Amino acid sequence: MLAIFNKGLVNPPQELHSPASLSSSRKPKHPEEIFNEFLISQSSNAFSINFGNAAALAYVPPENPNSVSQRWFCGLHNVYCMFMGSLNNLSSLNKQYGLSKGSNEAMFVIEAYRTLRDRGPYPAHQVLRDLDGSFGFVLYDCKAGTIFAALDADEGVRLFWGIAADGSVVISDNLELIKASCAKSFAPFPAGMSSAIN
Repeated sequence: MLAIFNKGLVNPPQELHSPASLSSSRKPKHPEEIFNEFLISQSSNAFSINFGNAAALAYVPPENPNSVSQRWFCGLHNVYCMFMGSLNNLSSLNKQYGLSKGSNEAMFVIEAYRTLRDRGPYPAHQVLRDLDGSFGFVLYDCKAGTIFAALDADEGVRLFWGIAADGSVVISDNLELIKASCAKSFAPFPAGMSSAIN
């Protein structure tokens, strides 16, 4: 999966900007180049959504739908979520949020986000602490211009983030893509129920 957010949407920590990138022979790439290279490198079942200059999401479903490493993509009410991993307590969470039994993890994250956004005031960590499993997700609310991303603490799922040539934030589960795209300005996404809401 790949998510790119314009520098106006996300303010990454200053530590993510590496001064070594300025003197490195490998320069960071521009978002369009990163996005196109990701799509070209994937199988034909990859798809993407572009939100003008604000954001771009690209997703590749698992080749084997019964695979242990589940991946979900969902878009509802102008909110889009890419989810990797699984929630052990999805059934009880769906019941708690009034969702159908057939709702997957990405659908649940969208509903939890909408509850956080519309019916608050719930701090993000309160919603996240109820999630039990091995997971990482990136959610984008294109109407509100909000990004919500989290990674659990058990490190069963890995995400990385970095800075593109124009200052955009790049998030992916593909370390090689992040290294090649962001030069030295990248790091593992913070684990342990970390979240970022703008």
